[in-house]
Amino acid sequence: MLEIDNPLVKTGIQMAVDGSTPDVVEEVLRTEIEAVASRHREGKSIMDQLGRFAPAYGMIGTLIGLIMMLQDMSDPSQIGKGMAVALITTLYGAIIANVFFSPFAEKLGLMSRNEMVSFEIAIRGVMAIQSGESPRAIDQKPRTFLPPKHRDLE
Repeated sequence: MLEIDNPLVKTGIQMAVDGSTPDVVEEVLRTEIEAVASRHREGKSIMDQLGRFAPAYGMIGTLIGLIMMLQDMSDPSQIGKGMAVALITTLYGAIIANVFFSPFAEKLGLMSRNEMVSFEIAIRGVMAIQSGESPRAIDQKPRTFLPPKHRDLE
């Protein structure tokens, strides 16, 4: 017995075997895809927001450090040290935003786009199977998503 790992394909095949109409199968699968896409957008949005806010938090840290430094001006030799500590929070905010959060958000977006393409391929495959298309046509349909030089890999 063949095990299907892709839950979307599994759902589509089960619905087709159960006698669901093609419109119903496609609607259910597309609803599932939209739910996944929505969750992906939310996760990416959180990382985007953190990337936007991190520099501001760094500036807040700088201001707090400057206030603390300016509260005790009795020892001028400590001013440079205090200023360095205060300014480092700005650097940390910029680094955290540009090295971690923003690139991570972009990677989430790329991964989501790739998953949406694989879902589209799965839907088209399930719909082709349900409509009784020839095995060759079913095999060729997903290949259209590949660049031409990668289509004939066997």
